[in-house]
Amino acid sequence: MPPFRFGVQLSRAASGREWRELARRIEGLGYSTLFIPDHFEDQFGPLVALSAAAEATTTLRVGSLVFGNDYRHPVVLAKEIATLDLFSEGRVEFGIGAGWMTADYEQAGIEQDPPSVRIERMAESVAVMKALWSTGTCTFSGKHYRIEGATGEPRPYQSPHPPIVIGGGGRRVLTFAAQEADIVGVNPSLAAGAVGPEVLAGTTPADYDRRLEWVRSAAGTRFDELELQCLTFVVQIVPDREKAVARLAGALSVAEEHVAGTPIALIGTLEEIMETLRARRERFGFSYIVVHEAELESFAPVVAELTGT
Repeated sequence: MPPFRFGVQLSRAASGREWRELARRIEGLGYSTLFIPDHFEDQFGPLVALSAAAEATTTLRVGSLVFGNDYRHPVVLAKEIATLDLFSEGRVEFGIGAGWMTADYEQAGIEQDPPSVRIERMAESVAVMKALWSTGTCTFSGKHYRIEGATGEPRPYQSPHPPIVIGGGGRRVLTFAAQEADIVGVNPSLAAGAVGPEVLAGTTPADYDRRLEWVRSAAGTRFDELELQCLTFVVQIVPDREKAVARLAGALSVAEEHVAGTPIALIGTLEEIMETLRARRERFGFSYIVVHEAELESFAPVVAELTGT
């Protein structure tokens, strides 16, 4: 089994000083990575925030979950990421996605193409950025991008490029992730463009079994080289697991078995949560677990116990 490591996803802090202090706190508690999303809602700008977090720490990795490809041109983004990786001395994890949140497109006045088009465009973007990072130049003619002799300088600190994180819940994006990413996030389907009941409905263990089979099939011989990541949405450290599961299942109008088994939820005592994580790593292969700021402190004993094991 691959060793465990843990990340924290957060969007902002009350000030720049508090953001840097939070990054140092995350590092001190033993988390591997600070992640930030990329939306037009109330959050810090990812590139500046990640730069500040990297500058405030010495070992903490920083990354995006995930940059929205439709908002960022690959030649521009490749230079920014390479610079951040260079300045942080190789602590960047680069997450890229096709874009999914309808509200982002509406707020920015960007046309939201069908998922197949957005994924196709992201695939071209990744090809451009990989070329710039690995060879220092790129000429590319695709359906969505035409690049003529672009220069990929500075080169990133990590070779041939920072680890690439791509995740999703649909077969097409997970197939691409399995073939091109270093870290594959196996997530609920967000095809609806917003988080609602249909997202929750697709988070049973069986749904994740099916998604992992897509990844295995597409990855082929490189499957064992992939790191599988799981983003949690509910973490409750409580003395009575059964009662908490029943309460949440009732609130969500789903079966208790769904809540108890879904990879997006961790509920129970610290020992029960660690047992759950070991069992899910055995079943799904998830070794890279991401939580949120709300459980940063309470989850820290799990990080201390399981990291590297």
